[in-house]
Amino acid sequence: MTPEFPARLHVILARESHDAVVFRRGPSKAVCTVHWDRKKDTFEVGQCLKGRIYERRSDLSPDGKYLVYFAMNGKWSSETGGSWTAISRTPYLKALALFGKGDCWNGGGLFTGKRCFWLNDGYGHSEMTRSSEVSRDLEFQPGEYYGGECTGVYYVRLQRDGWQLKERGGTRLDSWTIFEKALPKGWILRKTAHEQVGAPPGKGCYWDEHELENTQSGAKLEFGDWEWAELDGKQIVYAAGGRLFRIALKSRTELGESKEIHDFNDMPFEELIAPY
Repeated sequence: MTPEFPARLHVILARESHDAVVFRRGPSKAVCTVHWDRKKDTFEVGQCLKGRIYERRSDLSPDGKYLVYFAMNGKWSSETGGSWTAISRTPYLKALALFGKGDCWNGGGLFTGKRCFWLNDGYGHSEMTRSSEVSRDLEFQPGEYYGGECTGVYYVRLQRDGWQLKERGGTRLDSWTIFEKALPKGWILRKTAHEQVGAPPGKGCYWDEHELENTQSGAKLEFGDWEWAELDGKQIVYAAGGRLFRIALKSRTELGESKEIHDFNDMPFEELIAPY
């Protein structure tokens, strides 16, 4: 049975391989990373963290080999200052390159190449560990600034990965940004990204909802329970209720049958050691 507040899922797909990373959160102060082989639909648990990973400030290298993420455990007197940006080998969290932060402004980053990353610095990062496997891109700067929290990385990543920013609106405490991606057979996947104080129960201050619209037939379908969705080849993959699904675009008016790929709700919290 699905719990009242199921596991929260966010996924990043590698651009040049069949790899992906699933961020599985729940309870609120526990998160784990999971490798998803999208060709075989198999899953491998990486590592778990007693704290918070800001998945919207994270990214996967084009070949899926490396992960950049921003995390917080609230141990403000520790060496990292209680929050940090790290680059690790997918799907693990053990840092190859580590930057202590000390607060939750900015942080995280994006891959600008297979081994190059942009650090969403702003101010305050302190380099603690350097790796010869990856290098920091000091030339890249996002074309637009969307704020010092999750939107500053997430909205840039979405547009890099083929989403078009269509509209922004709302108020300072309850705003939204609409992104669209063109799909086969005349369909458009529309993502409304919310930035909301006092978000609905079970959601954070940053949350997404989705709908499909067909520009040829006029069909429109709303999916209020899809917390994440993306195009994978010729199919849509989406997360709802702590589970991952695939669905085909059957025609200009209909979708195929939704197929469950994996249920993440009953995953135990385990302390695992990275193999490097």
